Amino acid sequence: MSLAVRARSLALPLLALVLVAIVLVVQVANGGGRYAPSAVADPCTAPAPTRTPATLDALGQQLVLLGLDGAACRLGVSREALTLQLAQDHEDPSDAQVDALKAGMLDAIDRVKAAGALPPAADLVDQALDSADLNALVKLAIRALPDTVINRALPTDEVLRQAVENLDVRALLGDLDDSSQLGNLVTKAVTKAVEQTLVAQVRGLV
Repeated sequence: MSLAVRARSLALPLLALVLVAIVLVVQVANGGGRYAPSAVADPCTAPAPTRTPATLDALGQQLVLLGLDGAACRLGVSREALTLQLAQDHEDPSDAQVDALKAGMLDAIDRVKAAGALPPAADLVDQALDSADLNALVKLAIRALPDTVINRALPTDEVLRQAVENLDVRALLGDLDDSSQLGNLVTKAVTKAVEQTLVAQVRGLV
């Protein structure tokens, strides 16, 4: 092997080492040499609610997420810790957990209302009627009601509050066996409860 070829074969590994060293120096200089786990969010300082799409699913999801924060704050744990506890203790949720979750969702309704982020009831009626077990003529009559009549007779926060009050949280948590299911499970239950409450109340207007 000639001297030039040997020098070239040695130069490539050296160049690679130099490039790796440069990358490591840059990472360390920017804090890459220090590792710290992400801080767990404080459920008592959750961000203010924002307006969501005017759908039953989106509203239910918002109430559940805010409700879990409120429940975790009441119990003095993180939302993540509460979620794990509820999944582990699903056969016998404590009274404190049941009460905290229901109170958290009721508080969430007040928070969303105070932020001006609650959709008017009229925006939710059509969605609720789609899956309601009502006569077609009754549905037609309800849909013919002016939005102003529906909104004046059915304040959204009152509809939501009644739905949550009637929700059997203990039975709901009893069906939970995986922490990843909590959000979807409670959201579906809340959404269904809101839907049923809204239909029952708006039916009284026709």
